[in-house]
Amino acid sequence: MTIDGPTLDLIENALLNVRFEMDEVVRRAAMSPMIREQHDEFPMVCDRHGRMVVGQFGSYIPGIVERLRGDVRRGDVILFNDPYLSQGSITHCNDWCVVMPIFFEDRHIGFSSMFGHMMDVGGKVAGSQVNDATSIWEEGLRIPPIKIVEGGVLNRTALDVILNNSRTPDMNESDLMALIAGCRTAETRVIELCTRFGADPYEAACAALIERTRVALGALVRRYIPEEPVTFTDWVDDDGMGNGPFRIVLTVWREGDVCHVDWTGTDAQAPGTINFRINDGLCKLFFGIYLIMAFDPSILFNDGVRDVFDVTLPEGSLLNPRFPAAVSNRLNVHVRFFDCMSGAMGQRAPDLAMAAGYGASPYFVFSGTDDHDRYFQFVELLFGGLPGRQRGDGLDGHSWWPLFRTTPVEYTEAHYPVRVTRYVPVADSGGAGLHRGGTGVEKTYEFLSAGVFTINDDRAITNPWGVAGGRAGGRGSKLLVRADGREVPLPSKVDNLAVEPGDRFVFRTAGAGGWGDPLERPAERVAADVRSLIVTPDGARDDYGVVVDAGGAVDDEQTAALRTRLRERRGGLAPFDFGDPPGRPERFDASVVA
Repeated sequence: MTIDGPTLDLIENALLNVRFEMDEVVRRAAMSPMIREQHDEFPMVCDRHGRMVVGQFGSYIPGIVERLRGDVRRGDVILFNDPYLSQGSITHCNDWCVVMPIFFEDRHIGFSSMFGHMMDVGGKVAGSQVNDATSIWEEGLRIPPIKIVEGGVLNRTALDVILNNSRTPDMNESDLMALIAGCRTAETRVIELCTRFGADPYEAACAALIERTRVALGALVRRYIPEEPVTFTDWVDDDGMGNGPFRIVLTVWREGDVCHVDWTGTDAQAPGTINFRINDGLCKLFFGIYLIMAFDPSILFNDGVRDVFDVTLPEGSLLNPRFPAAVSNRLNVHVRFFDCMSGAMGQRAPDLAMAAGYGASPYFVFSGTDDHDRYFQFVELLFGGLPGRQRGDGLDGHSWWPLFRTTPVEYTEAHYPVRVTRYVPVADSGGAGLHRGGTGVEKTYEFLSAGVFTINDDRAITNPWGVAGGRAGGRGSKLLVRADGREVPLPSKVDNLAVEPGDRFVFRTAGAGGWGDPLERPAERVAADVRSLIVTPDGARDDYGVVVDAGGAVDDEQTAALRTRLRERRGGLAPFDFGDPPGRPERFDASVVA
């Protein structure tokens, strides 16, 4: 049946509200800081075919239902986390996903689903994100699609087995029940919509919303994607085992309304844990959201993007590893995926051009036993600089995922034997440009109890590149300061490093590249950055040609003369600035810091 415009708008906005209500229910019910504080969870509402109508990451449901041979009934809740059995829809074992069928009266009307990052799922290190694993067997418990709730009855035996393999069973159980509660919220709201409008109009609206996205994205592809193939290459530092840098190659072109995305030339899968097991559907969705956010955020993000893209993912590569390759730190490749998209598409479509960002999902895990003989495990994601772009400066110390939040210092210090003694932007880490790249952050943790910590980051030996004359952003770095004052530089990837009370750890993330000629940036904006401690006076002079006095004011005469000299010395603008030559990957050696 057809659906009229006003009814379609009402159902669309109701479903968008459902999606945000799911988020809020989960955050209020979850226990772990990963979900409760940092919001590492993703909801979606799908039609009865399993196609995402509203959400973030796109539907994996058809493959999951197929594995269950179509046996999905009212009151069931499906749980899984296996990257290979889910065909790359879930990309590492920490992400537990629940799927719930929705019935209106006796009619199957759709699905709700959520996945969230669990604190710990077993494996060889606390937090389950291992740097030196060589197979997924070392990364924690793999859960195939199972009915954790069947016909409304919890499968307690299965849940006990699963929780018995985690260092944080109470938090995992709480977070799992929160995800289920979020899905039940969607179930309630969809039933209300069907009661109000009818099941047939509801299904017609879902189909119309998906088709509308397909048509709108087709128009963006025709406008912004060139017919001539364009190729771009970027690099991931290392895999934590001394191997790297690893090359990622993307070629993009258009045929009619279809954008072809070809990753041929990307390096073979890594021995370590940075492999990104992505399926072609998820790849299409990432390209779709890139175009939507760049040009028309009013377009609803859903599975309508699938018909607009054609994807080639070479088997056995970093982006399509063969089982049982390790994948727990796949976000280093995942985020570089976005940099490659910008680098390729921006060459022929300047409106798409933006620089590279901080290029990872930096995380820190500190665990041990406190003074009351209780096990603790603190997990935190850190953020870095987002790219400078044609529309303006990059964001400072921000997440790639828009809804993520930093963990409040008050929460950290109230619940864990950790004191945060410093949390500031890293000056001059944002690449200079007409529009400056975002800065990285420096966060210093003082340990109040003995324990071990694990870290993973990237962009420590490669720079986030600048574009259209913009400069490369600053690299990240790590430093352990022992209680006796001894300083020990660390690589970006470390497992199970022992620390004692009074030791401090300085975690600096990378910035982002700049966009456009830094000598064209208004001098007063540079001075404002100096006053905000985002740019140093030396950086203002050397990178922007702006002379700032001790009071933070611009010296106009000296600035004009300096900019003239710098323009003459520099010559033309380079399309990309990749910064300093890459360093050599380093494998962590615990004996060096013992």
